[in-house]
Amino acid sequence: MTAVRSAPAPATGTSPSPGPGSLTTTQRRLGRDWRLAALFLTPTAVLVSALVLVPIVQSAITSTTERHGQESVFVGLGNYLSLAGDDQFRTGVVNSFVFTAYAEIFKVVLGLAAALLLHRQRRGRAVLTGLLLVPWVVPTVVTAFSWRALLDPIFGSVNTLLTASGIGPLLADVHLIDSWPAGWLSDTSLAMPSVILVNVWKGVPFFAVCFLAGLKAIPADLYEAAAIDGASPWRRFVHVTLPGLRHVITVTVTLSSIWTFNNFDLIWLLTQGGPGDVTAPYVLVAYSKAILQLQYGAGAAVTLVMLPVIGALVFVLVRLLRQDAGTKRPPRIRMPQWAGTVRTALPWIVTVAFTGLLAWASPQIFWKAAVVLAVMLLIAVAVGKAVSALNSRGGRRASSLVANLGSGVALAGLLAFVLSPLYWIAVTAFKSEGQVVMRDNDLWPTPWTLEQFSALFTNQPFGRWYLNTVLVSAASTAVALICAALAGYALARLRFRGAQGFTVTVLLTYVMPGALLFIPLYQLLIGARLTDSLWSLVLTYPTFTIPFATWLLTGYFASIPIELEEAALVDGSTRVQAFRRVVLPLAKPGLLAVALFTLTNAWNEFLFAFVFITKDEYKTLPVGMQSMIAGDVVPQGQLAAASLLVSIPVVIMYSFGQRFLTEGLTAGAVKG
Repeated sequence: MTAVRSAPAPATGTSPSPGPGSLTTTQRRLGRDWRLAALFLTPTAVLVSALVLVPIVQSAITSTTERHGQESVFVGLGNYLSLAGDDQFRTGVVNSFVFTAYAEIFKVVLGLAAALLLHRQRRGRAVLTGLLLVPWVVPTVVTAFSWRALLDPIFGSVNTLLTASGIGPLLADVHLIDSWPAGWLSDTSLAMPSVILVNVWKGVPFFAVCFLAGLKAIPADLYEAAAIDGASPWRRFVHVTLPGLRHVITVTVTLSSIWTFNNFDLIWLLTQGGPGDVTAPYVLVAYSKAILQLQYGAGAAVTLVMLPVIGALVFVLVRLLRQDAGTKRPPRIRMPQWAGTVRTALPWIVTVAFTGLLAWASPQIFWKAAVVLAVMLLIAVAVGKAVSALNSRGGRRASSLVANLGSGVALAGLLAFVLSPLYWIAVTAFKSEGQVVMRDNDLWPTPWTLEQFSALFTNQPFGRWYLNTVLVSAASTAVALICAALAGYALARLRFRGAQGFTVTVLLTYVMPGALLFIPLYQLLIGARLTDSLWSLVLTYPTFTIPFATWLLTGYFASIPIELEEAALVDGSTRVQAFRRVVLPLAKPGLLAVALFTLTNAWNEFLFAFVFITKDEYKTLPVGMQSMIAGDVVPQGQLAAASLLVSIPVVIMYSFGQRFLTEGLTAGAVKG
């Protein structure tokens, strides 16, 4: 996952420009710095056009064809029309909607709770935030493996723990679960809620960090004024905190919804769309048609028919981030009174319609989710009422004690939820095979052994997978840094026509999901005979690394005082020399943040590597680890050892780079 950051309007500050008379005709038409801008933007423009824009056009063309043997026949809108009667497609769309809706609701609730708890902490906040970030940092394949093992109906620790505590049978008694013990990923009524739970576990840290940055931006005097007016903690939350976070919540939810709606790797690794097709999203339907059945046209139609949904989300996101960038709004036109009433009522109408649609799409999940949310809300309100009552009676020490106790218990529960799967991975990696199979000393290996690590390197080409991942990640990160540094500087500093349009294009390509690209890219790689090679990944990973890196670095370059460049120019430096000697050294935090994000995104990428690579010698770690599972045979010990070795480098990088991550989220990332 990546940070929510707004790219400022291009060329908000530049060096003193010469008078109009000193500009050539071309400069007046194309902008004073058009030559240098063209030089700096060309690498990014070429790669983005070749890897994103052209494949989308190619996908649209492919969607109008049907494969007959070795030939493709033009069928016009036939593939799109056939989707209307395709039960698999309809189920995939509904599954994607249900998966996204519930995941976003619970990520907002839990992420906001985590942010509020961390915001209250005066000591150890950095350590707690670092621990909370770990699920976001670890690769998706590690997430899927750990939760698959924990949710196993026979050998999983979740059923064992819930049975021992009596919670499991209680859930069955109140009909939140049909029977006990539960088959979390194999029961048709529990598979989707279980997949949603895992996505929430992985996504809560992203929401918490974004909301925490937003809380820091809310002026403290607003809370002080509300307290002086006698507002209770609940009223301060409703009338100060939520309005202050409204923009951050909207941006974060919109961006996360795009990612979640197009999720493939987590669902595939957990259930492969099963049991039956109860968890199969529309992306998996497209993969099945295009890659497994070799019907590229039908698969492309599946992805493109969902483009309006993604386009609507992207449109909202672009508008929000352009507001962040300081884009001037057109003057308001006085609207009639009825229009104002409609505008006020519209959010409620949308909420009611959305709730009704969700209840229709997933009646079994809907009431269970409502019960869980109601219980969480009642607990929070009860604690808030208790604190307010004690405060009103003058018992400040008692109210503070209750508030701290409630926060401590909630934070401990949150950390237990976040860290338990990772603890299970760590201890399982050091068990002997006998301990893993017999479940002896489940929570603490006795004795500790390196047997699983030895078996991993002996039985699997794990070292080769590791080297492949390092090479591909390093190469794609280097390409992203070079291209993004040039393009980001041009968008932030240089004056040229089309700067705003290029910025919006970069943003659009950044949020463009891989689900729209993997089919045309796969066709292009087949034509170039580059499948089953590391070059296929090095060439395609810039589709998601360069746009993000450009977007992030544009903000960093714009934040550097323009006076420093002006001084260098006055001293006789050229613009390129000022960029190299002044701007780049000052932008080291931004460059490190970009390197961190792009490296980990490439390290964790699954979809492209899964589709483009089939030979063991070219597989990366996520795909290689997935291939270790053969049917029902799951080498839990070896997978735990592999998960530990895959996660440690990323966790170390984030532990050292956490300061740059936080800076990336707070220095303009959540304005508004």
